[in-house]
Amino acid sequence: MPAFAAPGDMSGMHHEKTVQVGGAPMYPSKNIIQNAVNSKDHTTLVAAVKAAGLVDTLSGPGPFTVFAPTNEAFAALPAGTVDNLLKPENKTTLTKVLTYHVVPGKITSADLLALIRKDGGKAKVKTVEGDWLTFSKDAKGVAITDDKGHTGHVTIADVNQSNGVIHVIDTVMLP
Repeated sequence: MPAFAAPGDMSGMHHEKTVQVGGAPMYPSKNIIQNAVNSKDHTTLVAAVKAAGLVDTLSGPGPFTVFAPTNEAFAALPAGTVDNLLKPENKTTLTKVLTYHVVPGKITSADLLALIRKDGGKAKVKTVEGDWLTFSKDAKGVAITDDKGHTGHVTIADVNQSNGVIHVIDTVMLP
């Protein structure tokens, strides 16, 4: 592999369309976990996924759609919530919260917008956890509402992965 390629020469070089998330490029050839561990905005989510024992699942073939809350989203939860969820005795609850952010299959933002239009302005999508997330469009873009009525927004859409897609969100959804 040449150390320097001439302009336009793609031989032996990786030229993937990446999206920057948390200061790091997200590579479509890598899986959800391989990319997420590089985002400085998702260290809490990665720690939670490890604590819940979901690394192997989210490294698997999928495809998965992950609505990935940022560290700021986790920090906005009531004081002590994250520390409490990360305790081994709360693994079941943590797993329930995390799998509520995962939808089977690959759903792009275009797919979501089409569902929203088709369903009269609101689209319900069933999560791996078993409950539903509701999507709509508002002045800030694509809104996501959980079963408790909390609403957040997709802040970075369509971060493609080898085993699905990630949409970064600004709120932790609660089943």
